[in-house]
Amino acid sequence: MSNGHDLEIRIGRDELQIRQRYETLSILNDIVTGLLFLVGSVLFFGDSTAYTGTWLFVLGSVLMLIRPCIRLTRRLHLQRIHPGDEGAAHESSMDF
Repeated sequence: MSNGHDLEIRIGRDELQIRQRYETLSILNDIVTGLLFLVGSVLFFGDSTAYTGTWLFVLGSVLMLIRPCIRLTRRLHLQRIHPGDEGAAHESSMDF
């Protein structure tokens, strides 16, 4: 049974590599961000280490801002290899 809607999926080797590289970069960014916040939280337990903990929180916040930059860079990179094809750089709720 067809509902009249066609689904077309086009993904080439280059696009797949680009998506995988940016996904890996995003995952590594998330891990480092989590570690900075975890260690920073532990350092807040002591008065002598609270200053260092504060800096780890600042660095973690910067890394949180880097995540959307990674997504934007990936989107622009995909648009460069598929000029004029907005669907090639489609983002979904399942994107990293």
